[in-house]
Amino acid sequence: MNLIALKMLFGDRAKYFGLVFAIAFASMLIAHQTSIFVGLMRRTTSQIRDVADAEVWVMDPRVQYFDENEPLTDNDLLRVRGVEGVEWAVPLAKILARAKTAEGRFQVAFLLGHDDATLVGAPRTMLHGSVADLRRPDGVIVDDVGFGFFWPGEPLALGKTLEMNDRRAVVVGICRANPPFQTVPLLYTRYSQALQYTGGERKQMSFVLAHPAPGIPQEELARRIRDKTGLQALPRDDFAWATVRYYLTHTGIPVNFGITIAMAFLVGTVVAGQTFYIFTIENLKQFGALKAIGVGNGRITAMIALQAIVVGGMGFGFGSGLAAAFFAATQNIPHLRAFFLPWQILVGTGGAVIAIVLLASLLSVRRVWFLEPATVFRG
Repeated sequence: MNLIALKMLFGDRAKYFGLVFAIAFASMLIAHQTSIFVGLMRRTTSQIRDVADAEVWVMDPRVQYFDENEPLTDNDLLRVRGVEGVEWAVPLAKILARAKTAEGRFQVAFLLGHDDATLVGAPRTMLHGSVADLRRPDGVIVDDVGFGFFWPGEPLALGKTLEMNDRRAVVVGICRANPPFQTVPLLYTRYSQALQYTGGERKQMSFVLAHPAPGIPQEELARRIRDKTGLQALPRDDFAWATVRYYLTHTGIPVNFGITIAMAFLVGTVVAGQTFYIFTIENLKQFGALKAIGVGNGRITAMIALQAIVVGGMGFGFGSGLAAAFFAATQNIPHLRAFFLPWQILVGTGGAVIAIVLLASLLSVRRVWFLEPATVFRG
């Protein structure tokens, strides 16, 4: 019976390819949009994930996410260092700076100032130069994508100069970093140097990065800092999730992507259901003949389910393959380089495809259940 079901499916190639196309389109759109959504959310936490040295982030109690800064004072840093269980604590400045190249090209950039003594949080993946070069006068490190914004079309090279706040900055290193939510260059320098590049404001310390003493969990150290200083202290992963939750609840990103994903599911269900229904109606004589020779509704339902599974598997494979090919082809495009297709999304897309083919098959199988074999042979 399974062979008969497959022959019925493959016999009408137009309907078969129409079903596969409908499922493939829905699979591709669901996987594609979900992957972009996940990639965007990961980009909001890229700088948090890049600072792998610090396990606890300390900030003003009013700060809700990474890109929102309420500056701290030097006294706040000293208070954090005085909390029992803190092995070390260093300042971090995150500043939106306006930089100009020697050729006169202006570009807004994220300027990150790291502790002068330890350089905690400085880039780990260096393409040219080394992190130690930040200790050179006026030294800055730029990410490779940001270099292309400042000097488009030019090969990566050290020694380029920038101007920020009427002060000279020299590119002493080029790194590779996780892309930020906003596609702007990333500049790294020493904390004291960052204050000179921005100037003007009395308080410039964005965060305090703390590390627990051996044997003290991150959560315990964060609690101690909160109780002792009144500042907000969060383990690194908790701060990353707080940032993601802010974008989920305060922006239209999840609604927009959710509508697209829901439309893909709806279109896939309607098109596949309608095509599957027409396919079943056109094969009523065959199903009637099977019922006439004693094949029960359960066996016929299994045949239709097999047809749906074959169509769903083919469509899911083609759709997921197209989505994966898209991300593979756009890895070197700055605006799309953080988007990827993890296995969790493939599993979720597979679940959506199963739901689509089940709904599509249910729309058609009910007609067969109540089919009287004699009726299909009349007239």
